[in-house]
Amino acid sequence: MSTIDLTEGTFQAAVEGDKPLIIDFWAPWCGPCRQFAPTFESVAAKHDDISFAKVNTEEEEELSSALRIRSIPTIMVFREKVLLFSHSGALSESQLEELVEQVKGVDMEQVHAEIAAEQSKSSPEA
Repeated sequence: MSTIDLTEGTFQAAVEGDKPLIIDFWAPWCGPCRQFAPTFESVAAKHDDISFAKVNTEEEEELSSALRIRSIPTIMVFREKVLLFSHSGALSESQLEELVEQVKGVDMEQVHAEIAAEQSKSSPEA
């Protein structure tokens, strides 16, 4: 599967999609971003069960700012509307493949239960 380009207008729908979502935040002037791009594309081509997307931080400044992107490349992983991972800096192909396998193995039922437990602790009791 090839990567998709996300914009502020398409971001939410992508996060709410059925597949896990791995996003590469990049810019055309960024050397490390350009070096990482073929790795990202290569891994994306091997995993039809995961959505791979790119956000050009130059064109999508508001989206990048809202997500607090401070350096690029930055990788973010969402699954079932939950941010599971955020990392600044390029990954090697083996590191990205390992991340993909970890994302596939996450017990989302447990993650949602932990989120619910945290939310109930922080919400005022009636």
